[in-house]
Amino acid sequence: VQLQASGGGLVQPGGSLRLSCVASGFTFDDYAMGWFRQAPGEEREFVATISWNGGSTYYSDSVKGRFTISRDKAKSTLYLQMNSLKPEDTAVYYCAAARGSMSSSRSRDYMYWGRGTLVTVSS
Repeated sequence: VQLQASGGGLVQPGGSLRLSCVASGFTFDDYAMGWFRQAPGEEREFVATISWNGGSTYYSDSVKGRFTISRDKAKSTLYLQMNSLKPEDTAVYYCAAARGSMSSSRSRDYMYWGRGTLVTVSS
């Protein structure tokens, strides 16, 4: 099983980035997916989740209205479009595959994790 995240980088406040996570080694379509992040010195926190078919999404209050999670069945890829980025969004972002088809904000409900991609928001 592999979850390969990419798309991180340095961006100015107010800018945008799109993260991608390519999944392999399991049936991507059967599972809900999520994004989490961990800032330096902080615990990992939930960012966004999407159900197996993309029909349901849920966001943390801190990113709601700015971030959009989506998935592409044909490409077995999960996305996170991040707009209006703030310095407090700086973190390593991880994609994860849930244990089932329903989306969840709890990290213990996820069984596979990618290595993460660093997002730095700074002027």
